[in-house]
Amino acid sequence: MREQSAKLTKVDPVWQRLRVEADEVVAKEPLLGGLIHSSVLHHRSLSAALSYRVALKLASAEMSDQMLREICDQAHAADPSLADAARADLVAVFERDPACIQYLQPLLYFKGFQAIQAYRIGHWLWKQGRHDLAYFFQMRVSEEFGVDIHPACAVGKGIFLDHAHSIVFGATARVGDNVSILHSVTLGGTGKEEGDRHPKIGNGVLIGAGAKVLGNITVGHCSRIAAGSVVLKDVPPCTTVAGVPAKIVGEAGCDQPSVSMDQLLHEEKRKS
Repeated sequence: MREQSAKLTKVDPVWQRLRVEADEVVAKEPLLGGLIHSSVLHHRSLSAALSYRVALKLASAEMSDQMLREICDQAHAADPSLADAARADLVAVFERDPACIQYLQPLLYFKGFQAIQAYRIGHWLWKQGRHDLAYFFQMRVSEEFGVDIHPACAVGKGIFLDHAHSIVFGATARVGDNVSILHSVTLGGTGKEEGDRHPKIGNGVLIGAGAKVLGNITVGHCSRIAAGSVVLKDVPPCTTVAGVPAKIVGEAGCDQPSVSMDQLLHEEKRKS
């Protein structure tokens, strides 16, 4: 007797929700119909929509959106983790940004989310040894979004770049999962040293606006870096650092600072 294997359709709740929201927007604002259809409803998967959106945003006279889309499609076909990371990033924005009331917003309007997805293509190219094309992606992401992430830099999933202006990650920087980073943050070196020279950011870390984390140092899991701080030494897990240069001023105050997005220094939680 012939055995018949059941063919199960893969369920993607994030993509299904995006399509529902897209239909609702078209009904309420018909003038956005062209944008919504070309960016979401025309596509069969989140990967296809991401490829289209990244290609459209990075296209220029130097490389067409069609060529860029072929590159993005190739990357997503070869590495399904790109779309998985994008789902985690999208949910992270929705959960942590009070201005975000739809999954659709990051995909269409938020440059932090779009910049990270474009960076991920460049990072995939870098790992394939296609360094020149990876540098092209880095250049266009910097020009288009004001986010300059070296394609060799490794960034985890569930990343929230709030406002995403003037952000710089060096080549040997490492960023863990579920990290939230505000505008004007630098993960940089301390000079012209070579080799492993950039920070390593743990999981669940919150980095405030304007903070500079410099050198081959480690920021422990679930720590907070206050806005405007200059961090030059290792940060222990579950602590808060602030100042120039940054010093420990207390505990992190919660299990997941990057999710709570609480940037206040509470007096009762400070160390004497």
